[in-house]
Amino acid sequence: MGEVYLAQDTSELGRMVALKILPAEVAGDKDRLQRFIQEARTVSNLNHPNILTVYEFGQAESGSFMATENVDGVTLRQHLSNRRLKLVDVLDVAIQIVAALNAAHDAGVTHRDLKPENVMVRKDHIVKVLDFGLAKPSVPSSNQQIDSEAGTKVLVHTEPGLVMGTVSYMSPEQSVGKGVDQRTDIWSLGVV
Repeated sequence: MGEVYLAQDTSELGRMVALKILPAEVAGDKDRLQRFIQEARTVSNLNHPNILTVYEFGQAESGSFMATENVDGVTLRQHLSNRRLKLVDVLDVAIQIVAALNAAHDAGVTHRDLKPENVMVRKDHIVKVLDFGLAKPSVPSSNQQIDSEAGTKVLVHTEPGLVMGTVSYMSPEQSVGKGVDQRTDIWSLGVV
């Protein structure tokens, strides 16, 4: 959701950032705007080296924007397209994705749209999970409580039976609109 541009931070830092913009004509859709705002809140509360860092969120006449770290690399899809990875490299990527998902799950957040296009591999082989636009609080199991800041402040409301995500990577329960939790992301990782 939104358009992404490479931009330079105009503050004293002058760093290059990825600027994700939700144009004004789309921002009129309250559901899309709310998901965009909640994506910024969710990701900003997930402080982990394998999750994209949000620097700033704001709204202007031209639309809403989110400034994030610029990941100097390629999507996992691109990373896999031209080569066959050795087992050790596959495990390295998988372990980093698991670490990111574990941090999100510990914060009470289910990604819901894990796929190769939402994982970036930097030139130094650090993996970043991004695009939490469909994320929602995990449904706690009987022995799990969600009391983290991300879990209590980020509430994405979706209708029961509403299917959101990329069909090829959805868990069976997600594909038929049933409740999702951390296991949904684990299924998607297995498909990736």
